[in-house]
Amino acid sequence: MAKSYVKFEVPTEVVAKTYEALQLAKQSGAVKKGANEVTKSIERGLASFVVVAGDVDPEEVVMHIPMLCEQKGIAYSFVPSKLDLGKSIGMTVPCTAIAVENQGSANGAIRDIVSKISGVAPKPQTAPKEEKREAKQEKPKK
Repeated sequence: MAKSYVKFEVPTEVVAKTYEALQLAKQSGAVKKGANEVTKSIERGLASFVVVAGDVDPEEVVMHIPMLCEQKGIAYSFVPSKLDLGKSIGMTVPCTAIAVENQGSANGAIRDIVSKISGVAPKPQTAPKEEKREAKQEKPKK
C-alpha cells in the first residue's frame, strides 16, 4: 500500500542515482538527516534538494515535507527504503529524510535527477517572496 505523502512514483534507475548522489553530497558537501533537521533546513531556505523515504511509519512524521518543499520551490524526491536512505550517507540506522544543503561534487548528478523527476513530479508553486518583490516595485516612491 502506497503512503499518502508519496506524491509520485520514482523510477528504479533514478532511485539508484539518488542514493549515489547523496553519498557524493555527504562526502564533498553538507547534508541534514532526519525529519526535524530537514524541516528546519527547508524552512530556513538552506536545502537545495530533499529526499524522503517511502516506508516511514507513522506517516505523520514526514507527510509535511513535500508540501513545505513545494511552498519553498525546493526539488524533492522519494526513495522506497529508509534503511537504504540511511546507508547511502554512511549511517547504520534508518533515516526518514535527507536535505542536501551543499551539493559539492554531486551537483551534476542532482541536476540530472531533478530533470528526470520534473516530468513526473508536480510543478512547484512560485515562492511567495517573488510576489512580494513584484508588489514592492509597483508602489510609487515618496
